Amino acid sequence: MRALLVVNPAATTTSARTRDVLAHALASDLKLEVATTQYRGHARDLARQAAQGGTAELVIALGGDGTVNEVVNGLLHDGPDPERLPRLAVVPGGSTNVFARALGMPNDVVEATGHLLDALEAGSERTIGLGIAGGVPGTDDAEIPDRWFTFTAGLGFDAGVIGRVEQQRERGKRSTHPLYVRQVLRQFLNEPHRRNGTITLRREDAEPVTELSLSIVCNTAPWSYLGNKPLYAAPEASFDTGLDVLGLRRLTPLAVSRYGTQLLTSSPERGPRGKHAVTLHDLTRFTLHSQAPLPFQMDGDHLGLRTSVSFTGVRRALRVIV
Repeated sequence: MRALLVVNPAATTTSARTRDVLAHALASDLKLEVATTQYRGHARDLARQAAQGGTAELVIALGGDGTVNEVVNGLLHDGPDPERLPRLAVVPGGSTNVFARALGMPNDVVEATGHLLDALEAGSERTIGLGIAGGVPGTDDAEIPDRWFTFTAGLGFDAGVIGRVEQQRERGKRSTHPLYVRQVLRQFLNEPHRRNGTITLRREDAEPVTELSLSIVCNTAPWSYLGNKPLYAAPEASFDTGLDVLGLRRLTPLAVSRYGTQLLTSSPERGPRGKHAVTLHDLTRFTLHSQAPLPFQMDGDHLGLRTSVSFTGVRRALRVIV
């Protein structure tokens, strides 16, 4: 099988020697081309060229969730076509690796490589659904291009946390779970819309959901991990359905304590709940609108401030090796 291995040299949990060993192992079973990313967006460009040129039947992303997101957007540049496009495989190399773990991949890079080779030999694959987020016609964000996401997007509080983490990483800090916890506390202390949410969710044939202070969109479960602890913001979310949403109307100290505890103790059967929590399952199309510009993120990548975002859940978008 002709395969392209897209390597992020800045992957948090791999060294150059480890990446070389993994590439050698993969090359023993595949007709492998290795490409190392050199700039932001390079993984997207490499995957797009492979999809459009027909040069690979498989594209393997070696890196974190950001690398995976770029590869997916490259593969789907001209739209979903699972039978024609190269398959996707992932070897996790980031700090969290939500997408790979949600697919059932081991979080260790060596074990994941072995798992991938076994899956290729067995022909084990599945076709998964993905999400698209983009601009909303008639708004200030109308011209923002569509972008695919694999496991989550968020407008508001969680995106603000990710923005703070990225600022710390630019200053040389490592992306660790304690770093995320510190930024959650700092975002909470500086959150201007804790008591009066500015977000409205709109969808066809349903009343709008108003005054949200936080909105998390999930394409799968778990939503994230704290170390080895899975966190379920929307336990029913699945690669086989549309998109799920968790919205919170209050971020007061009492509400944050309650919902934070529920998130830390969440399970595949039970997520955050209560009178200020809104949960929606299996949505195909909806929009989020905010009265004030809020941080926006997709797959853990901070994308700046937005006032309006459209979302679409696309079933059977891409084949992945599992």
